[in-house]
Amino acid sequence: MAGFFNDEEEYSSEYDDKLIVSTKNEMDAEENVLRPKTMSDYIGQEKVKENLNVYIAAAKARGDALDHVLLYGPPGLGKTTLSHIIAGEMGTAIKLTSGPAIERSGDLAAILTNLNEGDILFIDEIHRLNHTVEEILYSAMEDFALDIIVGKGPSARNIRFPLKKFTLIGATTRAGMLSAPLRDRFGIICRLDMYAPRELQTIIEHSARKLNIEIEKDASYEIARRSRGTPRIANRLLKRVSDFSLVKGNRVVTKADASFALMKQEIDELGLDETDRNLLRALIDKFGGGPAGLETLAATINEDVNTIEDIYEPYLMQLGFIARTPRGRICLRAGYEHMGLSAPDAEKEKKQISLFEEE
Repeated sequence: MAGFFNDEEEYSSEYDDKLIVSTKNEMDAEENVLRPKTMSDYIGQEKVKENLNVYIAAAKARGDALDHVLLYGPPGLGKTTLSHIIAGEMGTAIKLTSGPAIERSGDLAAILTNLNEGDILFIDEIHRLNHTVEEILYSAMEDFALDIIVGKGPSARNIRFPLKKFTLIGATTRAGMLSAPLRDRFGIICRLDMYAPRELQTIIEHSARKLNIEIEKDASYEIARRSRGTPRIANRLLKRVSDFSLVKGNRVVTKADASFALMKQEIDELGLDETDRNLLRALIDKFGGGPAGLETLAATINEDVNTIEDIYEPYLMQLGFIARTPRGRICLRAGYEHMGLSAPDAEKEKKQISLFEEE
């Protein structure tokens, strides 16, 4: 579209006028529509899919429950979606819960005793299970039995309740926080990796068809390369870009639409948002490039420590913008350059690299 967004101020004024009109966008209610239902529809994670297909086929041939599965990796890569697909491929029901939701051992006992033969129990954020609850899982996973201690002191006795064979699927963003006894009881461990832009482009185009959004290939790729390697972010950005395009009155989402909408959301060419830039800015301006402790950084930019560690830091490390050292986080040369600042001198950079190598 020639001349589209040439006058940014004029566009912004027109857009702001339309924004205050009360409208109803039903796309957000269609989140589940975007989830693939079969392994063949699930895009990316090819090695994980190939192995899971073998394990599922073998379990079905034996007429047995699938071994327990641990899925780990950054948030938004499709761990929950993959769990639903596994249940569908196995032809069994799936029960969903999360680590923080199971507060007492009795809560877990109630869930386990209500599982049918071959059912799948999905526990999100399994690393956040408390120790008492986790211990109940040991015998449940290994022996398919529930050990309950009745009474106290010398009169206490152990009662074992048999459980029906089930499959536990645990999802976590922090596999290192799982205790060794729990981690060792998972027979299948799968790591989900960040997606390549072309994979995300395919996901965006599939999602667009399901949401009845017409989008140009250049526009889908523009969204994909700014989605931080994460399908959840890609789908969210697709819907927000579509909102901008819809308000402008365009039937098809163009690259110009995508670029403008992402710019308005302060998402730059590499997918960094204002929090990413604040983190880099704090490291460079207030700590001379680092090292700086994570809690100190979080307090400086007024952000939660876990949010930085789980969401922002992995992507910045993947880009080579920051690194972890024994003394804290440091900003690397690429981070300086992205912020349009002069990189540290050779001596300081050498010192930073030595800190990184000592980790």
